[in-house]
Amino acid sequence: MNAELRKLIRSGEASADAIDRFIAANKFPMVDGTDVTFVYRGAAEAIFLRCWIAGLETARPLQHLPGSDLWATTIELPETSRIEYKFEVVANGNSHLVVDPLNPVLAHDPFGANSVCQGYRYERPVWTKPDDSVREGQIEQVRLHSKAFGERRTIDVYLPARFRTNRKYPILIAHDGADYLRFAALKTVLDNLTDRLEIPQIIVALTQSPDRLKEYAANERHSAFIGEDLLPALARRYPLDDAAHSRGIMGASFGGVAALHAAWSYPDLFGCLLLQSGSFAFSDFGNHQRGPVFDPVARFMNRFREEERQASDKIYMSCGIYESLIYENRSLVPRLQSQGSTVRFEEVRDAHNWENWRDRMRNGLAWLFPGPLWMVYE
Repeated sequence: MNAELRKLIRSGEASADAIDRFIAANKFPMVDGTDVTFVYRGAAEAIFLRCWIAGLETARPLQHLPGSDLWATTIELPETSRIEYKFEVVANGNSHLVVDPLNPVLAHDPFGANSVCQGYRYERPVWTKPDDSVREGQIEQVRLHSKAFGERRTIDVYLPARFRTNRKYPILIAHDGADYLRFAALKTVLDNLTDRLEIPQIIVALTQSPDRLKEYAANERHSAFIGEDLLPALARRYPLDDAAHSRGIMGASFGGVAALHAAWSYPDLFGCLLLQSGSFAFSDFGNHQRGPVFDPVARFMNRFREEERQASDKIYMSCGIYESLIYENRSLVPRLQSQGSTVRFEEVRDAHNWENWRDRMRNGLAWLFPGPLWMVYE
């Protein structure tokens, strides 16, 4: 337990005013090197810390501190870690999850918000934050007819700030593009990295599926949409560089599976892959352990691991060591290398969430699409 908190309780002065002063003087959770103390204030029958970390107990109880309305627990968290959490509050026989009332730092995703614990020496990268001095790119919508799905679809397309029709641009197709924009600050990241000359001016197609768990699960129709509908439509509308090394595709979680499957299904079409925490379920023997929604993924991955076909020339992969998918991602790296791909793999102290994927964008994009800065100095 945090020493200052322990002193407050042992002093016997845990009055409401003393607790108010203690809370006003501190930031929560309380980070003391690799010890992190989570504190909750309020009446309850029990409080549990729920962190989405593979290998950590699902619900860790907080200790009620005598003579106060404070609850606390301390965990060991390696430096540079970043984790998301909630409190489970049990009162009147009922339980519900809440964000930490004492912590203003939140992360959002399609399901709501989580509190964020920024461990010792973790800092949000400066290039993920808005910068008023940076010229902003624009986003426009493109409607196209998809033969693969037999319907019209709308795609958001990011154009760099200095976009001109008389020059050629690399293209990146991003699965879950709207989520990358909303939850991973993708537009801000693209603007900043372009302004810093770390990536070239690039066009990014931001796709979003109406049924991602089906379409992204190594689905042949989805890959045909990417290779035969979307990319040709973009090439007709925008001045794209047609070299394979200037064409990339990316995705996180199931989006990573969709990106890998599309590149594998259309050899030589995409020279660059950016795969984040890919849901690469497979089975060496017997059945996989991921549930029925992963069945088509496992069939594809088992086949992919058996064949020699190369998916892409350059592949950047990242995965958090606090996610259960770390094993699959680690084991995929040597297979990709044996197929002839140049692979850069990054493991980080984070879990399966959008801000993990946000924080990895600079390393992935600048390596796959090096801008003038890296071409000069590296």
